[in-house]
Amino acid sequence: MADLADIIRSRHSERVAYDPERRPPDADLQAIIEAARWAPTAHNMQNFEIIVVDDTAVLAGIGRVRGGTSAEFIRENYAQLSFTEEELIAKGTGLLATMFPPSWRQPEAPPDGPAGRPDLEHGFLDETMRSCPVVLIVVYDTRKRAPASEGDVLGLISLGCVLENMWLTAESLGMGLQVMSVFSSVQAAEQLRRILSIPAHMEIAYACRLGYPAAGPGRYLRVRRPSQRFTHRNTFAAQSSQPGSRLG
Repeated sequence: MADLADIIRSRHSERVAYDPERRPPDADLQAIIEAARWAPTAHNMQNFEIIVVDDTAVLAGIGRVRGGTSAEFIRENYAQLSFTEEELIAKGTGLLATMFPPSWRQPEAPPDGPAGRPDLEHGFLDETMRSCPVVLIVVYDTRKRAPASEGDVLGLISLGCVLENMWLTAESLGMGLQVMSVFSSVQAAEQLRRILSIPAHMEIAYACRLGYPAAGPGRYLRVRRPSQRFTHRNTFAAQSSQPGSRLG
């Protein structure tokens, strides 16, 4: 296993197509699940279940689920975009606009929303799932919550710890991982609930597609703020405005 600091720095969203003929070994999948098992959770609630989807027929069924892009996503995503690499490096946060279709790079979606817009009403799941050999879907029990936790924020933090453990383990094993936020949308979640027989009281937290890049790892400009821009000692103070750091 590589040095932990190197694994943390090299971890990234592997958005490229995966090799459908190269399936992750069962031992590696079990290692990822074991990492999830030992993630810290509030009050040791272990408030998650994992659905491993590797059956080609089920994956094909998930691929037929229609994705989509809401007007809310278009507006809020725009606020995170930079339109040049220099701007992105200076900000130290967000993404390059060129990572998204042109219609997503506007501050406002059409007044009538995405209906009837083929660029917004896309078959995202079909396109993405076509080459994906494994998907891990993490669900949680909505009937439970961490004690005295407003909005169950501690329970949500726990689900984040599960994701981080799985992601770092996948990275250490040379496996690509991408979180599929579209799986949590109301439209997609209801269809997935039927396909996977997910009980009504269980909610989809997130899903991760796993695999090996078909044509080598995808690379894009990754940036982070310098630590002095978000670290405070003994009191909250204004931070410097120096540029962020660039990660390949």
